[in-house]
Amino acid sequence: MLEINTKSNASILQQVQNKQESLFEKLASGKRVNSAADDSAAQQIIDRLTSQTTGLRQAYNNAYDGVSLAQVAEGGLSGISDGVNRIRELSIQAGNGILSDSDRDALQKEVSQIQQEITDTIDRTEFAGKPLLSAEGEINFQVGANAGQNISVATKDVASSLNDILNVDISTSQGASDALEVADNAVETVGQARADLGATQNQLESAARNLANSEVNVAAAKGRIQDTDYAQATSQQAANDVLGQASLSVQAQANQQKGQVLALLS
Repeated sequence: MLEINTKSNASILQQVQNKQESLFEKLASGKRVNSAADDSAAQQIIDRLTSQTTGLRQAYNNAYDGVSLAQVAEGGLSGISDGVNRIRELSIQAGNGILSDSDRDALQKEVSQIQQEITDTIDRTEFAGKPLLSAEGEINFQVGANAGQNISVATKDVASSLNDILNVDISTSQGASDALEVADNAVETVGQARADLGATQNQLESAARNLANSEVNVAAAKGRIQDTDYAQATSQQAANDVLGQASLSVQAQANQQKGQVLALLS
């Protein structure tokens, strides 16, 4: 509220003008707090919430980068799984007693091709230049606005784990029999790696959903502090207009009286 100083109507008019300018700024910007001068405590809170909001938004992007990485790795493993299952199928076929040595040699040629495809898949499966299936390790993703809020995606040395399947030879009956056990172990290895990636992907997606909800809530809290209450601001503007008009009327009356006094003196 403005205090009317009857000794200085000019001061009243200045206060009214300053208040009017402040109201116009709030209505035009949509913000109740445009600078620390409007409300220093509120501005500090707004700055912190702004920082948290931008952090949550970036963490959300990080989480989905992690999801994409896990999907790429899982896609590579899916192709490898198909190859391993085909080798197993060929091993069973090679165990057919009616096949000749040349028949088994033909089956082994297909196995060798699949083995090369598996090796190529391992070498090519990467994300942003980071190998995903050729080395043991972890790739960390910051999935929160604060330090320590990380989720790691594990990378695998699949070539080492599948060394036996990459060297099976089904050109003989015994080799075909041995290849079955090797293939079963490879299926288990690949399946476990895919399951781990699936669990991590679900974890990252859950984190992303939580981050999106948190960002909405933090932005809403910031809005309640910062945004203009248009009903209140409009009401204040109307009251300020009345006060300004009254001040102008008083000033005009004072000027008129002053003129009458000067006229009498002259």
